Amino acid sequence: MIRTIAKPYLLFLGDADSGYGAKTAEGLAHWRPDDCVGQTKLPGCEVDLGIPELSIEEAAERGAKTLVLGVAARGGILPPSWVTSVVCALRAGLDVASGLHDRLSSFPDIVAAAQECDRTLHDVRHPPQKLPLATGEPRSGRRVLMIGTDCAVGKKFTALAIHREMVARGIDASFRPTGQTGVLIAGEGIALDAVPGDFISGVAEALSPAAPDTHWDVVEGQATVLHPTFAAVTTGLVHGTQPEALVLCHQAGRRTVRGLDHRPLPSIQESIDAHLACARVTSPHVRAAAISIDTHLLSESDAYGALHIANQKTGLPATDPVRFGAGVLVDALLAE
Repeated sequence: MIRTIAKPYLLFLGDADSGYGAKTAEGLAHWRPDDCVGQTKLPGCEVDLGIPELSIEEAAERGAKTLVLGVAARGGILPPSWVTSVVCALRAGLDVASGLHDRLSSFPDIVAAAQECDRTLHDVRHPPQKLPLATGEPRSGRRVLMIGTDCAVGKKFTALAIHREMVARGIDASFRPTGQTGVLIAGEGIALDAVPGDFISGVAEALSPAAPDTHWDVVEGQATVLHPTFAAVTTGLVHGTQPEALVLCHQAGRRTVRGLDHRPLPSIQESIDAHLACARVTSPHVRAAAISIDTHLLSESDAYGALHIANQKTGLPATDPVRFGAGVLVDALLAE
């Protein structure tokens, strides 16, 4: 059931201008530079990741296994001008992965080339047809889940920073993605926001399976249980992950819920309490371990002030893993 994507990648930037979001390609180049042989573009592209510029044929010669469509075209469509490059990649022996709403498998020329060349098409935003139901049965291993006061508050970045710090310390740990960019960074997984509601918890169980007692699964979070629009996905993820620990993510300076300007942002403590209550359904002994705050809108002195206030109000260690590293977060997770 869990999709596995072959590495290394060739990152396709298409004909993207500066108005496009290169979030996927940028995330891959930042977090998994060793998995990216280079980038390839169409004429007029204004995005540059600072990695080698290669043709598809050159990338294949250098060992690339998958062409990743690394730019989110407007509306999630796959522009017709990209199809030729996708077909070229398939004929060069590469698989193709896309996080767009448009399915690769809905383009006859792409499907024909994939079948002819025995290559795999990965529609990352779309889940497999056969999905499991959750059981709620306890399982071995250690799991930490990123939770948040809102959407887009650094849950994926925090999870990746914690995972990197754990690996650097020699700790047996896996990054478990739950969104499309995270799936491509890890090279496996399922985007939870595309899973039907009844199966979200079951997929979360499968994404963080039983493991040795010393192994940590660092699970990327999605939205928040207090967001009226997206709470269903978050709730299923919290139940299915069965975390022993939670790391609360927050963006300093945000005042209202993203997409709902009429709704004040919940406080850090309110968010922690809500997620703990949700998590106790399947993980009775769960604890809030630490707070990760995105302080990029603040000066360094104001950032230290925000972290101090969060610590004083909750009693939990707080840091900005971008500015100050994830050491504080990992220390809190390892503390008994």
